[in-house]
Amino acid sequence: MPQRPPFSLLELASVREGDSVGTTLANSVAYAQHAEKLGFKRFWLAEHHNMEGISSSATSVLVGHIAGKTESIRVGSGGVMLPNHPPLVIAEQFGTLACLYPDRIDLGLGRAPGTDPITSRALRRDRLGAEQFPEDVARLQTLLGPLQPGQPVKAIPGAGTNVPIWLLGSSLYSAQLAAMRGLPYAFAGHFAPRLYREALKVYRDHFQPSEQLQTPYAMLAIPAIAADTDEEARWLSTTSYQRILALFRGQPLWMKPPVDSMDGLWNAGEEASVRDFLGLQVLGGPESVRDQLNQLLGTVDVDELMFTVDIYDPEKRRHALDILSQA
Repeated sequence: MPQRPPFSLLELASVREGDSVGTTLANSVAYAQHAEKLGFKRFWLAEHHNMEGISSSATSVLVGHIAGKTESIRVGSGGVMLPNHPPLVIAEQFGTLACLYPDRIDLGLGRAPGTDPITSRALRRDRLGAEQFPEDVARLQTLLGPLQPGQPVKAIPGAGTNVPIWLLGSSLYSAQLAAMRGLPYAFAGHFAPRLYREALKVYRDHFQPSEQLQTPYAMLAIPAIAADTDEEARWLSTTSYQRILALFRGQPLWMKPPVDSMDGLWNAGEEASVRDFLGLQVLGGPESVRDQLNQLLGTVDVDELMFTVDIYDPEKRRHALDILSQA
């Protein structure tokens, strides 16, 4: 039987309804520490802005905080939304993190703003938009690479750290760019499941070796709800259903307790949209989760799986990692 790929986690530092951000981040630390004990490979944080219920906007700050509270798990961004930031600032931030936590920091990059247009303008970049993304990635690679003679702009700290850069995406664009640049690639199947097969194939088919990476390395992010029984997992999943429904309705994204039934909370069209959003979700008790993961891994060529675990109770959320780690 083929060895299963490494497992990793993506964190949005989701705020439970009524909790403070401080409590939320303390729960994130405990979650990361538990993942480390279980042998999870990475713990990444996603950049979002102006979203009530998500507290991971200062991504590099949280990367440093989690890295400082753990010992061995790799910590990084999944991702930094590069259109929001000058590459020099990101190179300095992640270069500093790499100096503080050697060989433990990843820099995942996305080309979406991670927010609405008004907030994008409030982030004060002169040339907003994704059209400069390839150039910004190249600038970051230069700034994090060895200093060159006569180099006018230097990332201090940052130069020579060679922080591993990943490209993230939910379409074929970033797959093509990652392949062309010889960078590792992560597909966001946790919210955009439709094109994952095509994107991963494009990446592998067109990969060109680079100094960072000699052979393609692809990761797939998927949602997961694991519990002691299938019935409990279905009940726990209603928290994520409520949050995605709120996202579609433009409402705050506070995590809400599970409910016995979603009847009356959504209409048929909304239910279909939410379930489509979660098309790659793994859900159930230990045996169901194992079977679903085996089925997925039997049909797609990935080197690593990254889970989003949207469970309301912090203790049950950590227990879900116990089940996933044994799958």
